[in-house]
Amino acid sequence: MQLGRPIGVVALLCCLSGCMQSLPFAKAGEDENVNRRASSFAQPDAENPSQVISTLMQRRSLLEDGSIYDTVARSAIDASARASEAELKSAKLRAEAKSKNWLPTIGPSVSLTDLGDLVAGILIEQVLFDNGRRKAERAFAAADVEVAAVNLSIDMNSRVESALGLYVSGLRGQEKAAVGSRALSRMYEFERIVQGRVDGGVSDRSDLNVVRSKINGMRSAVATANDATAAAHAELKALTGQTFEQKPARLQLTSPPDGSGYLTVLKAEAEATRSVEQAKMERAGLLPQVSAAGNVTSDGSGAGLTLDLAQPFGLGTPAALKAIEATKEVAKRQVAEVEEDARRDYSRQMQRLASYQRQEAEAAALAQTSRETYRLFQAQFKAGQRSVMDVVSIYEEVVRREQAHIDAKYEVVLIQLALARDMGLLADGDRI
Repeated sequence: MQLGRPIGVVALLCCLSGCMQSLPFAKAGEDENVNRRASSFAQPDAENPSQVISTLMQRRSLLEDGSIYDTVARSAIDASARASEAELKSAKLRAEAKSKNWLPTIGPSVSLTDLGDLVAGILIEQVLFDNGRRKAERAFAAADVEVAAVNLSIDMNSRVESALGLYVSGLRGQEKAAVGSRALSRMYEFERIVQGRVDGGVSDRSDLNVVRSKINGMRSAVATANDATAAAHAELKALTGQTFEQKPARLQLTSPPDGSGYLTVLKAEAEATRSVEQAKMERAGLLPQVSAAGNVTSDGSGAGLTLDLAQPFGLGTPAALKAIEATKEVAKRQVAEVEEDARRDYSRQMQRLASYQRQEAEAAALAQTSRETYRLFQAQFKAGQRSVMDVVSIYEEVVRREQAHIDAKYEVVLIQLALARDMGLLADGDRI
């Protein structure tokens, strides 16, 4: 027993010196600016920085700096409650805790002697071989941080897309209301002309009813556009806490080259890594581990080796090991499925984008043609070659095609925003 005492004391001192790095009071000399953080994705102390998080941090927004769209995007991020950011912080703390799991553990030891006396002491244990369980625990915690980081990027980009979508909806409603208001002014003039012709017996009263019906339809369309604008403004203010200048500005976004950079793919890869590491932990739990333990008490000290199992062997253990190994293949196939879905979604969005860009160009050309025809009909009406109803009909067509051009123009913007959101390109990574 006298020989065991020095061994136990030396082991205790070595353990305490190693654990000092993980104790809170050992961090008094840290940089005072530790709380000053530029990005949630920052990895200042990482010896092996995560490639996934580095990729997220390096992503740049496609929005032009200083534009109204960039202002709306920043306001949406600043006003976010950021629950996903809290989850990322929690995951980082768990990973930091697991990074020290290779160090010895210290715990109280209480035993009852044959004479009925309680002997208290300190039990020191160091795992020598665990089939890679603690290494897998560290890798699992690191992958958990990556998953949380991708979730934060998804949340922030979705939030920005929602804010910009509301802003664009407000612009569309405002522009459609402006077109409708101009059309109403012209239709009121047509109503005055038809009313005079009806009073003079030149035209039938049915013509006046037709004109008034068209006016009512336009008035309803203007009211609907104004309601949509007001709703978008109210929701945007509720989301950001601010109001923004509603001045139409062209939004130009470069379409990403393919679907490989989708955030959903990054998330699936991180989740697959986490699942594989979890499988490694479970497999190691079914295999034996070797530990060295020392016990220091007031009556003396002792040390020894232990061989134990986290779970006892059973007839189903071989099948359990095979099931754990199959988890790796499941994770691999899940990533492949997400990649396929991303490619399909990208192809679909690109086809829709090309379609609406074509519709925008065609609607603009058709609206221009209709305006030229309207001017011709108006001149012919003044020369007595056309009836007022012919002019009213062609003008209604002008308004309809102008509205179609507005819808197609803003649908292009919304599709571009959706693509940029899925790629994580609506918010700079170092600003999240």
